[in-house]
Amino acid sequence: MLDVRSLKTHVFSSRGVVRAVDGVNLAIGVEETLGLVGETGSGKSMTALSIMRMIPYPGRIVEGKILLEGEDLLTKTQAQMTNIRGSKISMIFQDPMTSLNPVFKAGYQVSEAISTHQQLATSESWKRAVEMLNLVRIPDAPTRAHDYPHQLSGGMRQRTMIAMALSCRPKLLIADEPTTALDVTVQAQILELMRELRRRAGTSILLITHNLGVVAEICDRVAVMYAGKIVESADVKTIFRKHKHPYTKGLLGALPKIGSYKENLESILGSVPDMINPPSGCRFHPRCPHAKETCSLTEPRLVELEQEHMVACHFVRD
Repeated sequence: MLDVRSLKTHVFSSRGVVRAVDGVNLAIGVEETLGLVGETGSGKSMTALSIMRMIPYPGRIVEGKILLEGEDLLTKTQAQMTNIRGSKISMIFQDPMTSLNPVFKAGYQVSEAISTHQQLATSESWKRAVEMLNLVRIPDAPTRAHDYPHQLSGGMRQRTMIAMALSCRPKLLIADEPTTALDVTVQAQILELMRELRRRAGTSILLITHNLGVVAEICDRVAVMYAGKIVESADVKTIFRKHKHPYTKGLLGALPKIGSYKENLESILGSVPDMINPPSGCRFHPRCPHAKETCSLTEPRLVELEQEHMVACHFVRD
């Protein structure tokens, strides 16, 4: 469904060039959910915006290919991309309160997406919008469709965003932190909703998150991102049980475990590097407990250890 090859997205700031996405390779199959995980600042959201071709100024895609069903999105005009967004590829943004327009009713915002891409009459678009709000389990959808975003709860706003994104049955849905700031009960409902809609519509999903619990719940495969690069990718069971990269190990080690007691939670020392002047060699080496001289001198290649298990590390460890 989606094949991203050697994608590089740079932001040209007054301080220098920020290499936000620096040679990313991703692939998502039909009806597959890929989780893209990593710390804040690792380049996950910029990767999503690159796929949508919605990079804010002064950012720019400088290299690579983004193939959606074999067609390179980087060769499309802005008018062509306007038609592709919503109909073939849709995105759920992080904060529905700022993503929804506060001066338009929820139903209108869903119906606008439908009328834009399917050229339906206003009355028919509104009817379809109410059906979509009902599909995402908003109670009393015909009434709620007349509410403004501030009149909806956080969960309802997120469901409205999902209704907008899926209103034209896109082939690919990009969900950027879809459960952020929601309580755990609503999180579980949103995840179950996404699973059900994937089954019904056959949609492929790129799920961007730093919540590994969400990844375990819904994803088929996982790609771990650090400092603008993919450092490990595999199916979800392999990532949790047979991960190899020290960064992946650090992320999983920071998870609290039910039934175990520790005075302090584990953490990864340091922070994500400045992408204007990233570390030489392996970008994780300043924070890696296993780093050696080679790590600071030579950048590791992403190599296949086992079938579809890719790791970028000079010294693969159990």
